[in-house]
Amino acid sequence: MTYKITRRLAIAAAASAALLGSTAAALAEGWKPVKPVEMVIMAGTGGGADQIARLFQSIIQKERLSSMPILPVNKGGGSGAEALRYLKDKEGDAHVIMATLNSYYTTPLRTDIGVDIAEFTPLARMAMDTFVLWVNADSDIHTLEDYVAAVQASGGSWKMGGTGTGQEDSLVTAMLDKEFGLKHVYVPFAGGGEVAKNLVGNHIDATVNNPAEQMGFYKAGKVRPIVAFTPERLEVFPDVPTARELGHDIVYWMQRSFVGPKDMPAEAVAYYTDMLMKLSETEEWTAYTAEQALVADMITGEALQAYFLEERTKHDAILKEIEGGAS
Repeated sequence: MTYKITRRLAIAAAASAALLGSTAAALAEGWKPVKPVEMVIMAGTGGGADQIARLFQSIIQKERLSSMPILPVNKGGGSGAEALRYLKDKEGDAHVIMATLNSYYTTPLRTDIGVDIAEFTPLARMAMDTFVLWVNADSDIHTLEDYVAAVQASGGSWKMGGTGTGQEDSLVTAMLDKEFGLKHVYVPFAGGGEVAKNLVGNHIDATVNNPAEQMGFYKAGKVRPIVAFTPERLEVFPDVPTARELGHDIVYWMQRSFVGPKDMPAEAVAYYTDMLMKLSETEEWTAYTAEQALVADMITGEALQAYFLEERTKHDAILKEIEGGAS
């Protein structure tokens, strides 16, 4: 099963990036936040979304990109449903932004929470994150073939840890099940950091964490990457093959974006868009994306909203295919 990044919208957005930037900057000059800004995070602490959001808060503070403090607030309950409902209730608020991940689409598709993401205000997509299959470094598993054999030999007891249910990690796990005829026991955790710790502690057998969530343990020699679910090998893991090059067309991405509530004032939209554009140009963010295997790919405004709605349609099809195959 292939899940590819959409490039058409990004290319169109790049052509007008200078115009968007100058327009946002001009509008933003007339408005500034008058109180601390909440940065809602659709996930628990320690995971990729949390790490990136808190990195952004740090960069914004150091570079003085905001006139008021940015305060990260984790609301990961219900696979992000808590955050989505919270943002819905903040209609028109100019002092709340939200860091999103793919549960931005999947949670409203899976659960009736009364949220339509088309009503929210797109700000900026900062990057596309990647997925890698990880095992404990003490494991005898070194290849994808080893991994499939181990899961098959477990008799249905192989534990795959991930963040939430019906979210990104569980989708990638379902893709592996479908491709290889496997049956993982999916164990959901509140955040990617907790998943990483449980793999190191041998409480689970594997995970498909984003590289940023495992990088510390990887550098310490505690975990081993087996395969990447990207079109090409990741520069940070040059010896790790992709599933595609091994003959299994599994490619999946995680968007790292920011949105505002419905009817956020245009001046506030311009202010935060300008702030995030400036952040995207900092050396610290550029270095982070390279070190943590993210693809920096910024789009804003209408192009971002079109991207969100296209991804929602794609994820609806993915969920139906997976659920249909499991029935």
